[in-house]
Amino acid sequence: MRRSLVAANWKMNGSAESIAELLGALRQSLDGFAAADVLVCPPMPYLDLCGRLLEGSAIRLGAQNAHEAPSGAFTGETAVSMLQDFGVSHVILGHSERRQLFGETDAQVVAKCVAAQEQGIEPVLCVGETLQEREAGQAEAVVARQLKAVLDVCAPENLVVAYEPVWAIGTGQTATPLQAQQMHAFIREQVAARSTEVADSMRILYGGSVNAENAAQLFAERDIDGGLVGGASLKPTEFITICKSVSG
Repeated sequence: MRRSLVAANWKMNGSAESIAELLGALRQSLDGFAAADVLVCPPMPYLDLCGRLLEGSAIRLGAQNAHEAPSGAFTGETAVSMLQDFGVSHVILGHSERRQLFGETDAQVVAKCVAAQEQGIEPVLCVGETLQEREAGQAEAVVARQLKAVLDVCAPENLVVAYEPVWAIGTGQTATPLQAQQMHAFIREQVAARSTEVADSMRILYGGSVNAENAAQLFAERDIDGGLVGGASLKPTEFITICKSVSG
């Protein structure tokens, strides 16, 4: 039985005050929550604050990105080893916004995943197609390419995959539970071609505009093991409802 994971990607949002209020609310409702693992991924400047506010909590701390090099002249970047200093357990890599807005390639995402695993931090690998790619019938080919690049090099047993249809991120659109399930099943099939044992245990999250209204239906699907939640994760009541939807 795979244990569900609900991850909050706060993106470039928050302040010290708002984060303290948000984590206080999450701790009050989710400390002791046994149905799923909960992960929060704040902006880099707030990792230390979040680590201190989460001390003694079962809520895990993650990062939104990392550089593949261990150190060097990379102004503005953060090495995976630096994330270790804050007790980070997971790092989001290959998010569509990183690929589209910052030009990250499959090769860069692979290098980052390798660096994360070498430091004992589990990547949350994001894969997904654009609307144009889906309409052209290329959705599975795109996801398979992005996934294969990482699986060829990285240890799949230490990997979370997040399927995020790019056309459903921040648009208000959401893949139907059937659409999401079909792609999640396809991803699991790709992993199973290498190892059925790993495929059975790998957590595959849905990451396209998850909210309190659609979470329960999405999470009820056989191959959807939780969510990578964007905007809704900034609203404590809504995020708590999403987390508790895994047991519904």
